[in-house]
Amino acid sequence: MRPLDGLRVIALEQAVAVPFATRHLADLGAEVIKVERTDGGDFARQYDASIRGGLATHFAWLNRGKQSIALDLADPEGKAVLSDLIAGADVFLHNLGPGAVERLGFGADAVRERTPSLIVAELTGYGKQGPMSNRKAYDLLVQAEAGFVSITGSPDAPAKSGIPIADIAAGTYLFQGILAAVLLRQRTGVGEFIQVSLFDAMVEWMGYPLYRQIYHGSPPPRSGLAHPTVTPYDSYPTADGTPVLIGIQNDRGWRDFARHVIRMPELIDDPRTATNIARCDNREFVDGLIAAQTSTMTAEELCARLDAASIPNGLVNDLAAVVAHPQLVERNRWTTVGSPVGDIDATLPPVVSSAYTPAMEPIPALGEHTDAILESLGRDASQRASLRARGVVA
Repeated sequence: MRPLDGLRVIALEQAVAVPFATRHLADLGAEVIKVERTDGGDFARQYDASIRGGLATHFAWLNRGKQSIALDLADPEGKAVLSDLIAGADVFLHNLGPGAVERLGFGADAVRERTPSLIVAELTGYGKQGPMSNRKAYDLLVQAEAGFVSITGSPDAPAKSGIPIADIAAGTYLFQGILAAVLLRQRTGVGEFIQVSLFDAMVEWMGYPLYRQIYHGSPPPRSGLAHPTVTPYDSYPTADGTPVLIGIQNDRGWRDFARHVIRMPELIDDPRTATNIARCDNREFVDGLIAAQTSTMTAEELCARLDAASIPNGLVNDLAAVVAHPQLVERNRWTTVGSPVGDIDATLPPVVSSAYTPAMEPIPALGEHTDAILESLGRDASQRASLRARGVVA
């Protein structure tokens, strides 16, 4: 048994944020029906063709465990199918453009009037009110608008995140909001309308830099791999060319580092290095001293000293090293899921429960479950054939 067994979710979704939320719901046992366009489906299916057989990496990452039905929602019969699906659902969520779901006739007020117990969840770019409410939004645009790129990168140039961080943030909050709504409905019997915007999620994740701007009057500087307010917290060279990231969070850690790792105890009481504030003020001097010492050791030797002194550290791995990472391999964190091109590798969800295992069901082909879903809605064989022949479903 899984926590969300029996929960039916209808997702009018595409791209990353909402599919990220619904994939988590599917892993927990929910029946997730993914409603896709008949002309190619979720456009994330075409982001790339990196997996054998042409499967897109984004789609494989985000869509396991779902059923796919392809509907033409410009056709009244396509709308009727979606209406029937929503009427029998626990959750309906979408991330269509501003006003699109209302124009289709499936806005929150309309569907909840028909089914008061329905939980409706909507992901927008900037929220439903305000001067930017009608603007389309994508992950990188929101990273920029929320100030993330202004504090990320090197001193010479800003940079975006290497992953769709605004989408992931918003999808996480959407998932959280749906779980909370399911719990509340158990007490009240009534559904609710949940809204999450990419912009609000990204602004929330801005955290301490935003507070620093408010109360200090300036943002933390862009500093590459270095921490903007803690020193030493950066990557340092080694004799074999493998950089090691060292993170020292307090002055006690600095004393242990100076004494046992770089073996320069005189730095413990040096006014230029004794406190974190002093080390930040003299960052170039501190980093130079450390690099001169770490460059005489291999990465293995340096990490051994750091571990012995209980100093947090990590290798600056490339993705090939992560795929083969012993921490993943020895803990059996890799599994396989089915897909239209055969079994593919996937990491298990981060939450490890003693009560259940995640579902990890296959990734659907476009419209793979259309016929079965239509049959469950009472469309007989002749009706299904007619819908297919007219292109209403695929």
